[in-house]
Amino acid sequence: MIEVSNIRKEYRTDTVVTKALDGVSFGIKEGEFVAIMGPSGSGKSTLMHILGFLDKPTSGSYKFEGKSIDDWSDNQLARARNKRVGFVFQMFNLLPRTSVLDNVKLPLLYAGLKKENEDRLAKEAIAAVGLSDRIKHFPNQLSGGEQQRVAAARAIVNRPSIIFADEPTGNLDSKSGQQIMEILQEFNEQGHTIILVTHEKYVAETAKRIIHLKDGKVLSDEIVDHRRFAKDGLIK
Repeated sequence: MIEVSNIRKEYRTDTVVTKALDGVSFGIKEGEFVAIMGPSGSGKSTLMHILGFLDKPTSGSYKFEGKSIDDWSDNQLARARNKRVGFVFQMFNLLPRTSVLDNVKLPLLYAGLKKENEDRLAKEAIAAVGLSDRIKHFPNQLSGGEQQRVAAARAIVNRPSIIFADEPTGNLDSKSGQQIMEILQEFNEQGHTIILVTHEKYVAETAKRIIHLKDGKVLSDEIVDHRRFAKDGLIK
C-alpha cells in the first residue's frame, strides 16, 4: 500500500537548515497496524503528514497503492486525502458549534452524496464508536474520550483505505485512552490499515509492528512480539 524510499524533509530559515527526516525508507502492506514511535523531534509527525498527503518531502520517492505521488498537484493530493485516508488527531479538531452528526459528516461534503446517504453513513460511523445516544450533542457537552471517539467516527465515515492516528491518547485519561485504542484495534480487524504515531511504548505495543525513529532516521523496524490488547485493560 505504501512504499517510501530515501524520504528527506528539510526546513530552511535564512541560512539554517533543519533536517526533520533524513533518508527514511520502508513499506506498509494493506491491513497492517503500524506504530511510528519516537521522542519529540524525531520526525514522526512530519512523516505522518507526508504519508497522509498533508505535506510533501523535500526529496525521495513515495508510492501509494503502487502509484508515485511525487508529481501530484495539490488538487490531486487533496482528493486522495479526502477519499483514501482518515485522520484522528490528539486535539480532536471538532467544530465547536456543530453537532456530533454534522462533525462526522464533514469528510462527505465533497463526495457529492445525497443528504440521506450522508446521514446514513455518518450514523453508521457514530454507532461503530458507541455514541448513537450522543448524535445531537455538541463537543462541549462531551467528555474528552467521547470527543476523540467522534473524531474516530469521522475518520472512518468515508470508508478510507488507511487511518492515521497522531497521538490519539495524548489528551485522555487512561480509561478513555484504552477505549480509543480498542476502537483502533477493532477498525484494523475490520480491514482498515492503521498507522499510529506515538511516543509512548505501551501505546505503540497495541500495534502489530513498530517503526522507531530517532533524529529523522529509522532506528529499528520490528514486529511486536508481545502485543497489548486494549480490551484486556493493558493500556496504562
